[in-house]
Amino acid sequence: MTLSTWPGQGPVRLTQYAHGGGCACKIPPGELEAVVAGLLSQPVDSPAGELLIGLDDGDDAAVVRLDGGRAIVATADFFTPVVDEPYDWGRIAGANALSDVYAVGGEPLVAVNLLGWPRETLPLELAKEVLRGGLDAARAAGCHVSGGHSVDDPEPKYGMAVTGLADPGRLLRIGGGRPGLPITLTKPLGIGVLNTRHKATGEVFPHAVAAMSALNRDASRAALAAGAVCATDVTGFGLLGHLYKLARASGVTAVVDVAAVPYLEGAREAARGGYVSGGTRRNLDWVRPCLDPGGFGEEDLLLLADAQTSGGLLVAGEIPGAPVIGELIPFSGPHLRLR
Repeated sequence: MTLSTWPGQGPVRLTQYAHGGGCACKIPPGELEAVVAGLLSQPVDSPAGELLIGLDDGDDAAVVRLDGGRAIVATADFFTPVVDEPYDWGRIAGANALSDVYAVGGEPLVAVNLLGWPRETLPLELAKEVLRGGLDAARAAGCHVSGGHSVDDPEPKYGMAVTGLADPGRLLRIGGGRPGLPITLTKPLGIGVLNTRHKATGEVFPHAVAAMSALNRDASRAALAAGAVCATDVTGFGLLGHLYKLARASGVTAVVDVAAVPYLEGAREAARGGYVSGGTRRNLDWVRPCLDPGGFGEEDLLLLADAQTSGGLLVAGEIPGAPVIGELIPFSGPHLRLR
């Protein structure tokens, strides 16, 4: 993981060319919900297929039923650099875009690239490395990559639009949670604070890169094999934000066993060092009115709200080998409770 160099300029730190990084640069969840509210309330005349999963509950991808017992999955995801190494950024962005297909129980079929590049500021050789990383992530998933779209952009941005297939009778929905189900998290938290430290100091965290570039394919398949019907992935809104959306859509209260939540090595130290993104703080502000903190302090709350990039799946159900971090109970007051 060595920095790419540009003749006459020395090492290139991609994170310094963007105001934010990774999924922490998302529009805050409360603002985003206000923007999209009511946009899809009008039905489509003579649709080509039945919309099984749409925007109503904030699921990770759209799913439309096809004939022959199949459904098509569609999603898109892109963001500014989360690490300085262009190839690693491409792998991470690719894995993150593919994750939305896995989060609804699908398998990716084909992807197209989405690239914004400051062509007069950064050499196109670095963009080629970003695209190579995305291609390798898709290849690992058994997903075709064919073309895409690029624009000259003041900030570098990269991601993919992904199309997948799913069984319409075996989908994972954000609103499918029921009281009595355990809550499973398939990747440790702490990606956001480590990325923020990386952006500020240049220190590289290979274990964070490995976590972000790991596919959620096996977790999705394991969830379906275990009979789960409810899941989402943990990205820019943090564990608390995505769990709140799941609990709200399912009409339940989610109880988190704080001591059971796994973290990447160095995450708590990074948080104590002040490497907390603005996106993480906005996540916590958004969920506070719906959260019983159970006496836990600000450090724990910020880590639980930490804006993840290409995080794990959050599953209502138990997956062998993945930690159970809480449970869903009948709705009783706020949608989120810590213990």
